[in-house]
Amino acid sequence: MLHDDYQPVDCARHSEYELAAMRGEWLDLRWQADGQWHNACLQPRDLETRNGAEYLLARDRQGRRYRIRLDRIHETRPCKENTP
Repeated sequence: MLHDDYQPVDCARHSEYELAAMRGEWLDLRWQADGQWHNACLQPRDLETRNGAEYLLARDRQGRRYRIRLDRIHETRPCKENTP
């Protein structure tokens, strides 16, 4: 199923996620999914394109995995503690 409503993110934001994944950084992300707001300190692991949309693959400190559509991320900043 293609995501016709997907809005591509700018190249600088995309690069920010790629660099964070390569460096093993932790990001405090705020995003909207399924009509709810979410906020978590996550470590980006990779980016993927699926069905016409781009996703950030990440994990939290407990090892739970996340797949977040890039255009649903509204705020990104370094976590206060950038180590596990």
